[in-house]
Amino acid sequence: MNEEEKNINLKDLGEFGLIERLTKKIKLFNDNTLLGPGDDAAIINSSKEILVSSDMLVEGIHFDMAFTPLKHLGYKSVIVNISDIYAMNGIPKQITVGLAISSKYTLEAIEEFYDGILLACEKYKIDVIGGDITSCINGLTISITAIGEAMKKEIVKRSGAKENDLLITTGDLGGAYMGLNVLQREKEVWKSNPNMQPELDNFNYILERQLKPEARRDVIEFLKKCDVIPTSMIDISDGLASEVFHICTSSNVGCQLYEEKIPIDPQTYQTSMDFNINPTVSALNGGEDYELLFTINQKDYEKIKNDPNLTVLGHITKKSQGINLIGNGDTSTPLQAQGWNHFNN
Repeated sequence: MNEEEKNINLKDLGEFGLIERLTKKIKLFNDNTLLGPGDDAAIINSSKEILVSSDMLVEGIHFDMAFTPLKHLGYKSVIVNISDIYAMNGIPKQITVGLAISSKYTLEAIEEFYDGILLACEKYKIDVIGGDITSCINGLTISITAIGEAMKKEIVKRSGAKENDLLITTGDLGGAYMGLNVLQREKEVWKSNPNMQPELDNFNYILERQLKPEARRDVIEFLKKCDVIPTSMIDISDGLASEVFHICTSSNVGCQLYEEKIPIDPQTYQTSMDFNINPTVSALNGGEDYELLFTINQKDYEKIKNDPNLTVLGHITKKSQGINLIGNGDTSTPLQAQGWNHFNN
C-alpha cells in the first residue's frame, strides 16, 4: 500500500469500494463452495450434516486495541468460530464476516485486520463466502459465522457423556489468561509512563496463546484416524470449570476432576505465581485457550493413550455424586465455575 492509499478515508471509499478491496484477495479452497462473495447470497453444497456457529467480538469487551495487533485479531476472530465446529467433531468449510467499523480506523488498518482473517482461512482451508460491512459510532465489532460439515453418525454434542467415561483435555490450560494479565499489566505501566517499554520478552508462549490461538484440527484428525468418536465434547473458551459444568449439565451426570492432572505449561505456572494467582485457578477459570474438552468410553482409551497432546483429567460419575475437584490428599470439594460472564463486563 503506497502513501496515497494509506490516507484514503473509509467514508470516501464507501462500503462497496471497501468490500471490493477486501474480497479481491479471497481464495476458495473447498469444492462445496459453489459461489463465493459477490452476489446476493453464497451457494454451498453438502451431502453431510451442516454445522453453523456464530460469535461476536466487541472492542473494549472482548479485545483491547492498546495491545492487540490487528492482524492477530483477524486471525483470532476466525479461530474463535471454527473451534466451535471442531468441538462438534466437524470440519469447518466456510465463514461469513460482518464488521461494524468506526471512523477511527483507516483503510490500512482494516486491510491488516482482513489479512489476518485470510491467513487463518488459508491455514485451515476455510472459504470466506460473504458478510457485511457497516459503520458504527465507536470502536470495532466483528461478527463471524462459521459453517462446517460432518457425517450424522460422527457429530458430537455436549449431552452424550456417560457414567465411567474418561474426561480428557487437549494441550495445556491457563496460558491465554496469564498472557492477558501480562498485557494488562504492561498497559497500566505504559499509561503511567509512556516512555516505558513493555517487558514482554519472557512471555512469548502465553502471549501467543492470548493473541494468536490455534484451533485443534489436529486432534479431530487424530481421533478420526484412531476411529474414536467422543461421547461428548466442547471447546474451552470460558475456562475449564465452566466447560466441565456445561458437559455435566447437558449430559445429566457428575464428574471427578483431579487437580494434579490439569496440564499447565511452566511459563503459565511461573507467571501465575508471580501474579499471586493459584495456577489451578488460571486453568479452571481463565478461558480463551480454545483447547478441546471431551469424554470417551474407557474401551477407547488404548487407542489414544500414547498421544502427548491428550491428558486424562478424571472421569464421569452419577449426577448424584456432584461435580467435584479432587485435590492433593484426595480432598474433594465442589467445583466452582467462575469463568467469563459476558454481562459482568
